[in-house]
Amino acid sequence: MKYPISMILSGHFNMRITGIMIFLLLSLIILFFLELVLGSVAIPYPEIVRILTGQGSSHDSWIMIIYNFRLPKAMVGLCAGACLAIAGLFMQTLFRNPLAGPDVLGLSAGAGLGVAIVVLSAGTAGASSILGNLGFFGSVGIAIAASFGSGLVLLMILAVSKRVQNSMTLLILGLMFGYTANSFISILMHFALAERIQAYTIWSFGSFGGATWDQIQVLVLFAVLGLIYSISLIKHLNVLLLGDQYAESMGLDLIRTRNKIFIITAVLSGVVTAFCGPIGFIGISVPHLCRALFATANHCILIPACILLGACLALTADIIASVPGYSITLPLNAITSLIGAPVVIWIIFSKSRNGMEVSV
Repeated sequence: MKYPISMILSGHFNMRITGIMIFLLLSLIILFFLELVLGSVAIPYPEIVRILTGQGSSHDSWIMIIYNFRLPKAMVGLCAGACLAIAGLFMQTLFRNPLAGPDVLGLSAGAGLGVAIVVLSAGTAGASSILGNLGFFGSVGIAIAASFGSGLVLLMILAVSKRVQNSMTLLILGLMFGYTANSFISILMHFALAERIQAYTIWSFGSFGGATWDQIQVLVLFAVLGLIYSISLIKHLNVLLLGDQYAESMGLDLIRTRNKIFIITAVLSGVVTAFCGPIGFIGISVPHLCRALFATANHCILIPACILLGACLALTADIIASVPGYSITLPLNAITSLIGAPVVIWIIFSKSRNGMEVSV
């Protein structure tokens, strides 16, 4: 995936870019509020505003629904979408491959293995939620385990990438690493208790509604720190797009920069997978949508754009999965796949139409 220097270095904020950013921000606010409004129980808009502003409500059950179910789910969706989008952007920049993403290269599977090792072997039997009784420090442990598992897979991919130049081969190897991680998960499940197996299976469908407030604190902490740190890498990411030789001639320490990208990508994808399950296609599709929307490869624009659009896409998928007005909930992964898969198909066809291989 190569970019002209002018495309990378251009992208100063003009009225069009500012207008799109404002539109995405307003869309995010509207979608966040819709997450609080839509559901099987109809709650009037004024009551929601009163509850959020601490003025109480005429129905105690409405307060419980907002604070224990809808508000946590909206916050988790916002953080998860932003984190996965940034993780996908970083991987596509690092490997210079348009099909790179946390789920495609096996990072989500590695994070799932970290969660499985902790939960299936040492979890609380009979817990109502797979992570529900862990508390704040237990949630930190889960986040670290998931990040470690995600990072381990990414480390193997980086090691292989030094020997394998063909990007499609690298993607296949990433998938193989993911299958290997899933194989270990299956072995752990074979020896686990039935309650844990059922809980883990439900977790694997993906959901923004299963996190407790302790877990949300951990997720928000990791997400905010990770997203803030990602902003400091903007200049390095732009230089990387121009190629390794050019980056070294500019005085960039490639090994140190790759290690930074490696750590932040592992943490962002790992912590989301830990508390939401493996969420597919957001990481791979959002960066491409942002590049097409803003017509730039400048990370100064792409990073805030991916944060906003990733959060919007995640909340939209969750609203659809919740089937507003009904008491059923569809698997979140199925909805994100329906939204993200057409984007991947569009990427492949657009490259083929231009006579280009989907490669580095």
